[in-house]
Amino acid sequence: MLSVSNLSVQFGKRVLFDDVNVSFTQGNCYGVIGANGAGKSTFLRILSGQIDPTSGRVHLEPGKRMSILEQDHNAFDALPVLDTVVMGNKPLATIKKEMDALYADYDDKNADRIGELQVQFEEMNGWNAESDAAALLSNLGISEDLHYSLMADMDSKLKVRVLLAQALFGNPDVLIMDEPTNDLDYETISWLENFLADYENTVIVVSHDRHFLDAVCTSIADIDFGKLNLYSGNYTFWYESSQLAARQRSQQNKKAEEKAKELQEFIMRFSANVAKSKQATSRKKMLSKLKIDDIKPSSRRYPAIIFDREREAGDQILNIEKLAATSDDGDILFKDANLNLAKGDKVAVISRDSRATTAFYEILNNNKKADSGTFQWGVTTNQSYLPADNSGFFTENINLVDWLRQWVKTEEEREEVYIRGFLGKMLFSGEEALKKCTVLSGGEKVRCMLSRMMMIRANVLMLDEPTNHLDLESITAFNNSLKNFKGTVLLTTHDHEFAETVANRIVELTPNGIIDRYLSFDEYMSDKSIKEQRDKMYAVTV
Repeated sequence: MLSVSNLSVQFGKRVLFDDVNVSFTQGNCYGVIGANGAGKSTFLRILSGQIDPTSGRVHLEPGKRMSILEQDHNAFDALPVLDTVVMGNKPLATIKKEMDALYADYDDKNADRIGELQVQFEEMNGWNAESDAAALLSNLGISEDLHYSLMADMDSKLKVRVLLAQALFGNPDVLIMDEPTNDLDYETISWLENFLADYENTVIVVSHDRHFLDAVCTSIADIDFGKLNLYSGNYTFWYESSQLAARQRSQQNKKAEEKAKELQEFIMRFSANVAKSKQATSRKKMLSKLKIDDIKPSSRRYPAIIFDREREAGDQILNIEKLAATSDDGDILFKDANLNLAKGDKVAVISRDSRATTAFYEILNNNKKADSGTFQWGVTTNQSYLPADNSGFFTENINLVDWLRQWVKTEEEREEVYIRGFLGKMLFSGEEALKKCTVLSGGEKVRCMLSRMMMIRANVLMLDEPTNHLDLESITAFNNSLKNFKGTVLLTTHDHEFAETVANRIVELTPNGIIDRYLSFDEYMSDKSIKEQRDKMYAVTV
């Protein structure tokens, strides 16, 4: 359906892609992965015709339609929401626009042309376009009263959903999406996962959400060494098999038959898991030929994130009584928060309003004053906090060694060799450790903050959207470190895999109190009685 032939891309002396040949076929969802800077977004823009390759070509089968998730959230500000969605099918929207113009200036000369357009419009199911667009919007949480609002008047997070509806509208033959889950809540992401799992056409997606990639992908398109290689299976299969390939490469003395047996056992184990997954049942197909023969050890670099504790905490971790907070404009973020943390708790703190979770952490770190209520940390605890907005930590124009030195506790730790060790674990090696902290990217800042947290050696970690700006490699390493951490964790994240694999307790902050359950994240979100309770507790307080 969509193919790439002899594709090469070069910027100056840097070669991004070299002689890439690949075909994307109907009924498959391809997850495009690669290290930061590998060219994932560039590749999607080449596929969609937004930029031209240095050499080679992209071929879309004649008569097929491609749809792209719009990245410019303000591109349609002058249009009503419903019209914006219909614009997702450009041929249909073009016909409708011409018909409307001819009707507005109707005369006998226009009649034949109007008749031709009406036939085309009907063949494209145009008369149902607005009702289909409205159904998509409703499924994505855009209420009917907003369908005729101007895009310019829409909240930024709702705009993302409208643009997602636009991309999905009209059942495109090829759907291209770059980070589609950004700014979506869990319920909307779940709806999108189910939609794409049943989607019968071709999907090509870039995402840092591992749960999303596992739920929807039948193949992984891995960009590495300037090439793009396709592998059957989802992200987890690719990750585990590439790690296995790397281990086998390092075990040079291992016999060939032992390696083959290990590979076959891995494939059989993974195939059994896939058979039980939503992916297999929703798409009504098994990933019947999982092959590891061509899997290569990845060139990816995974940071060594290890959270040690200076000391073990006692039984009393944190006690909160009747804590409440409002926003600057007077909205109730949460109230009547009563909570007692126990040793070993790893808590996913969630809310439908992200301002509530951020305010909660800011209060616990004495950066914000609560409207009412109290909290007290246990005397044996020490805390470390990764805020959603870390910009305040990077205002001084100093290098990373001096930046990290601000949190040392002993003279030994002040030594440059010691500090470089921490930075090296977070992939700031050699001259990278001398970069000025004012010129760091978002992902680099988060890795610096993680270096700081590791140096503090706290027994309580507080993390507000910790995966923001991180690549898949850093997210995976971070996730694994939290699973192994023996202390207490308070965590807010839109990364489903993080929440599901780390948390053993869910605390939800609402304007009418909190919900507190010792459940996994999936158990909590799928419990119908909890959902009913949640809906009631988010009702407007009079």
